[in-house]
Amino acid sequence: MGMADLVPYHDRDGLIWLDGALVPWREAQVHVLTHALHYASAVFEGARAYGGEIFKVSEHSERLVASAKILDFDIPYTIAELDQACRDAVAANNLTDCYLRPIAWRGSEQMGVSAQSSKIHVAVAAWTWGSYFPMDQRLKGIRLTHATYRRPDPLCAPAKAKAAGLYMICTIEKHRAERTGYSDALMLDYRGRVAECTGANVFLIKEGVIHTPDPDCFLDGITRRTVIALAKARGITVIERAIMPEELGSFSECFITGTAAEVTPVSEIGAFMYKPGAISETLLNDYMAAVRPKARAAAE
Repeated sequence: MGMADLVPYHDRDGLIWLDGALVPWREAQVHVLTHALHYASAVFEGARAYGGEIFKVSEHSERLVASAKILDFDIPYTIAELDQACRDAVAANNLTDCYLRPIAWRGSEQMGVSAQSSKIHVAVAAWTWGSYFPMDQRLKGIRLTHATYRRPDPLCAPAKAKAAGLYMICTIEKHRAERTGYSDALMLDYRGRVAECTGANVFLIKEGVIHTPDPDCFLDGITRRTVIALAKARGITVIERAIMPEELGSFSECFITGTAAEVTPVSEIGAFMYKPGAISETLLNDYMAAVRPKARAAAE
């Protein structure tokens, strides 16, 4: 999709939940001196609704609150209120399958590094957003390159928060990847171990066993945990461990997971080639069934 085809996010019809009320989409604004814009004092979530039902909405709300606490602020709503705000945003825009972006940030009362008196704002927007990676690409696999930036040491950044500032290097690496014809980039951690992509966790398969990096310095994604549970329900062994980049050539399959990416097989990481196979396809199908309310009810 070219830039000319894009509908800018500030100029759309609909309603956004903002600080406890649904407001017209175009009026959901912040001031240019908002602390979050200058100092990245914002935390956010990405969730999806399928068939009108938001998948694991409370887990997303809980993580938003936890992320805010790590950034030293308290969200002025309960988990139940945040869950309802998400549902209200979906309903107000007459959506059934959609993406949601809850976000909480420090406002414009103080400007400077210190901002204890800033008001904490919360918004939830929902819009139709298809697969992060198109379905026709999925089973043939996407191409990843190697990132230059690494996920930071937890002693150098709030690695367990889904915080806006942590994604600055992700944007740089995603742009670098797309400029050279790749879909995404695989990032190492500060120790040189395989970590994750710019917005998704990574899984590698060898001899019927799934290996995935231990998320000790990056987000243990909600989709990641869901897919691990689905794999175990199939009797597939999942090993969480340190994976070194020199091991990448020893695996036969690879896929990535995330709310936006869902389950997306990978065909190559730089010089290493993979063939999306039975395990990747099975878990892609199992995940898509798990997120659909009717399919899930039938399974239960």
